[in-house]
Amino acid sequence: MRLNSNTVKQLAEADLRQLFDDEHLFLAVHTSVAVMRFLAVRIRHIEHVVKEQIRLRKEFEPLLSVPGIGNILAMTIMLEVGDIRRFQQVGNYASYCRCVKSTRISNDKSKGKGNRKNGNRYLSWAYVEAANFVVRFCARARRYYQRKEAKTNKVVAIKAVSHKLARASYYIMRDQVSSDPQRLFG
Repeated sequence: MRLNSNTVKQLAEADLRQLFDDEHLFLAVHTSVAVMRFLAVRIRHIEHVVKEQIRLRKEFEPLLSVPGIGNILAMTIMLEVGDIRRFQQVGNYASYCRCVKSTRISNDKSKGKGNRKNGNRYLSWAYVEAANFVVRFCARARRYYQRKEAKTNKVVAIKAVSHKLARASYYIMRDQVSSDPQRLFG
């Protein structure tokens, strides 16, 4: 039997009794459901407290329109970026977010690697988290991810999705516009 987490959270104790005849199995599942519900309440409380403590800037609301970016990731991006105008071009921002390679190539030959640890690791984390989320819940993003994964591997494919999200976020924060998933993933 396969149930997604949202379905499991909605199950009442009577439903669990019907699904699981064995008392030990019922106890294990019942305990897991109770833990999931408890953690969901605590997470919502933590998000509420954090949101009250932070002064939200004008970039926050448009960031929420980017698929895969929720409250916590939008706050993280907003706080870590600061003033978006300090990045001259979108490529500078993508590099700061560690979404691009740091190789140096001349005449199709590798001439070493740049400082791959340069940039902001928290932005890198935020965009990879958003990419993982958007791949799970957005059909267009999933198709883009699968095309990239077929050519390379999962890590490179997820970084490609995170790079697209970072580029989109740059324009969204700079121009104060909402996201358009159609333009984001073609």
